Amino acid sequence: MSLHYLPPVKPSAIALGTIFNHGIELAVLTPLFGQTYQRAKQANTKEEFVRSKEASSAAVAWGTSLVGSALQAYGVGALINATGTLSYKGAAYLGALIFAATSAPTYLAQLFTEKRPVDTVAVGATSKILETVGLSLFLTWWGTRTNPFD
Repeated sequence: MSLHYLPPVKPSAIALGTIFNHGIELAVLTPLFGQTYQRAKQANTKEEFVRSKEASSAAVAWGTSLVGSALQAYGVGALINATGTLSYKGAAYLGALIFAATSAPTYLAQLFTEKRPVDTVAVGATSKILETVGLSLFLTWWGTRTNPFD
């Protein structure tokens, strides 16, 4: 496989998109980190806490969230470039399509099949809308093309 099939995206757009998405993910993961912080305060020593299950699960959640945010930022930036999206309206449509294709079926199943509470599903759906529509709008504002004159 050759890398020239992958559309180029401005590195600063990937970095800022990663920070944008990771911030949203951390807002959702805050309860996990809050519990971990309480365990760290209760641990007798730093070494005891570092070896604990809570510390390793929090580190894994943080690391996978960071990597996932970077991949999503590149993917959305590449789609913006590949589709030639230049307007905020187009970026909102693109983000909505990404949401509809990747997350909407999950939330519909949670509501109608699994009968989960609406408020619980709404929190997850809101964060995913911010991660898709919000990210595409943010990246359109920042710019994703490596050479804007192409």
